Amino acid sequence: MNYDAIIIGTGQAGPSLAASLAKNGSRVAIVEKSYLGGTCVNVGCTPTKAYVASARRAFIAKNSSDLGIEIKGDVHINLKAIKERKDKIVSDSRNGLESVFSNNKNIDLIRGKAKFLSNTSVEVNGKTYEADRFYINVGARPRIPKGFENVDFLTNESILELETIPEHLIIVGGGYIGLEFGQMFSRFGSKVSILDRGDQLLKHEDPEFGKAIQEIFENEGIEVLLNSECITAEKNGETLEVTIQSEQQKNKIRGSHLLLAAGRLPNTTDLGLENTDVSLDDRDFIEVNDALKTKASNIWALGDCNGKGAFTHTAYNDFQIVNSHLFGDKERKLSDRFTCYAAFIDPPLARVGMNLQDIKKAGIKAKVASRPMSKIARAKEMGETQGMLKIYIEEDSEKILGATFLGTGADEYIHTIIDQMYAKQPFTVIRDAVHIHPTVSELLPTMLENLKPLEEE
Repeated sequence: MNYDAIIIGTGQAGPSLAASLAKNGSRVAIVEKSYLGGTCVNVGCTPTKAYVASARRAFIAKNSSDLGIEIKGDVHINLKAIKERKDKIVSDSRNGLESVFSNNKNIDLIRGKAKFLSNTSVEVNGKTYEADRFYINVGARPRIPKGFENVDFLTNESILELETIPEHLIIVGGGYIGLEFGQMFSRFGSKVSILDRGDQLLKHEDPEFGKAIQEIFENEGIEVLLNSECITAEKNGETLEVTIQSEQQKNKIRGSHLLLAAGRLPNTTDLGLENTDVSLDDRDFIEVNDALKTKASNIWALGDCNGKGAFTHTAYNDFQIVNSHLFGDKERKLSDRFTCYAAFIDPPLARVGMNLQDIKKAGIKAKVASRPMSKIARAKEMGETQGMLKIYIEEDSEKILGATFLGTGADEYIHTIIDQMYAKQPFTVIRDAVHIHPTVSELLPTMLENLKPLEEE
């Protein structure tokens, strides 16, 4: 029951770290209480992007007449078949991880829930396991707001098990999860209402992007109700009834299904961390330093549970940071990472680094390059002109501070900006580059020829 290292959780960081430790001669145990693969494989990126792909096919099938493509008859959505395809993709990923563990003599897979007994021991299924080092990779779970305890609700996990399309899906939360599911189920045929307590969708983005997404959604027939404080939900016959406070009035909205997409909580409160030197912040995230080490010298925290990213790509980068300090040059650190992510709506929103609000709050003197998608030739040719592109440049250093793109393919060509930021080169490198025509990316150099002071925005 003694190991060189024990990893708790098989999300994006855990298996890669287990394989690296084993390759370098360590005896490793990896503990998993549920399905292998964590959030991404089972209820996150893998299944939802499979659904997004099906929803886009349905949308294209129904909306191609402007491009001269006419489909006679109804487009039928088979949610059961969509789910079966998703299940197959998820199962293949799980089986791949199972194979990795079972074929490595230095890795033991332990099924069950781990609870710390001390800095050097955990209990799983009544057995005690000891190790020199521990790596916590336990992920997060949906947050359930008060007032919804007594009704049947869906989360990002349970909604993926539906085999019939909801007649009217009410979504509480206008963040990335709520928007992705809202658009996909609207395209599957559900009536969709999205409720958000704020005054814009995607509250962490600049207001014009939230407004643009709202217009895109409303043009697709999705109801968006902002400034809506959800009070309670109750069952009323065959329907669910959600009471909301909106603009000083109480209203009721009725639907067949309710999805709660009101944020996520780290899976840290039942790990027995009180028996260790590990400390949590006021939101129950594990506190870590620049190398992802906790206040216990032999315990690290990776992935969603440390509150430093909450994305699959940041979890994998957490592994890379820890691995570099174990077996590499020890130069990778958390503070070197640029925040970047995408909302996989259609068209997608992609973001890296600072936005306008961040720059103004920091008091940085900057300029902006911007262009609406409606002025990009490739977008016109594709018939996908919704959205806009913005890039922010620091005046003194000429370095890129950040960018937000909303438009077709934005989740791909944002990497042009990400790579430039990591290269620590001035924006002029992109400005003077030659890009392929006709693409959306070719407009990035053109945009950067026309910088404007932020004050003119």
